[in-house]
Amino acid sequence: MPASTQKRAVVLLVLLVVFGAAAVLSFTVGARAISFNTVLTYLTGSENLGQTDAAVLSQRLVRTLWAAMVGAALALAGAGMQGVTRNPLGDPGILGVNAGASFAVVAGITFFSVQSTSAYAAWAFVGAAIASVLVYSLASLGRGGATPVKLALMGAAISAGLGSLTTALILQNQNALDSLRRWQVGTVAGARLEDLTPGAFLLLIGALILLSGAKTINNFALGDDVAASLGENVALKRLLMALAITLLVGTSVALAGPIAFIGLMAPHTVRALVGSDYRALLPLSALFGAVILILADTVGRVILPPQEVQVGVTTVIVGVPVFIYLVRRAKAVNL
Repeated sequence: MPASTQKRAVVLLVLLVVFGAAAVLSFTVGARAISFNTVLTYLTGSENLGQTDAAVLSQRLVRTLWAAMVGAALALAGAGMQGVTRNPLGDPGILGVNAGASFAVVAGITFFSVQSTSAYAAWAFVGAAIASVLVYSLASLGRGGATPVKLALMGAAISAGLGSLTTALILQNQNALDSLRRWQVGTVAGARLEDLTPGAFLLLIGALILLSGAKTINNFALGDDVAASLGENVALKRLLMALAITLLVGTSVALAGPIAFIGLMAPHTVRALVGSDYRALLPLSALFGAVILILADTVGRVILPPQEVQVGVTTVIVGVPVFIYLVRRAKAVNL
């Protein structure tokens, strides 16, 4: 077995162990501490469990599944975005995609009274797509085209503008002000089991498209001309990958609100461990993204008791230093 394959197998094993440990912490840690034995009793379906513990564990089960699903989707979208755009700073939050999806969902709630998760996902998909096109088009203007730093700066500007408009809409919607405000920050609290199925189906479609295109993304890294010479329909494949990324981001925002930096942290950490082969990078990034969001949610429950800190805040606390570090590494890139 090649050394690179062995290394990837080791990283996969470690991530699976860490994922299991994170899930256990998610079940046991919170305002009400629950023992591991009680968790085992719940998971094995035993009836020897108090109603309060059963209710808490039932909610934490859905919350853990929700965090794993959204974290994996955001990390997968971030890794795909970095590969498709050849931009090391690619992240749905940094490039304005989250902000576009968030604004679209809030606009749908405010003006059209949308309520279902599938409707949220549809509006978020459209908003994410429009924001993506807008950021890339504006960053392409001027000398040098859409460089990584120009994309990041334009994404920040678009995010700020759309964030202000989103806040203005939320303030006008008094009936749903509290829930929308919590959702806008990014949270998996209050997750409902009935919303998991439609969300999971949409995320699965996006994930399958992106994972099946791993070889194509590897070819993109060689440049468009080389990719075309290898038989790739560059424009069509890039559009297909972009649609998959937008679907992942839009659905994630619809489920949990705009959560930033996971799409930046997870791929860069995994890339440092296993290299830039997207056949390994994409699935491992998804697994690591799930770990990050589960741990962020768990930490947020206990960091400022008795209140909870939303995962959108805890991921930003960790993500900002990572982003600054990556920007410093990219200082040689021309604006």
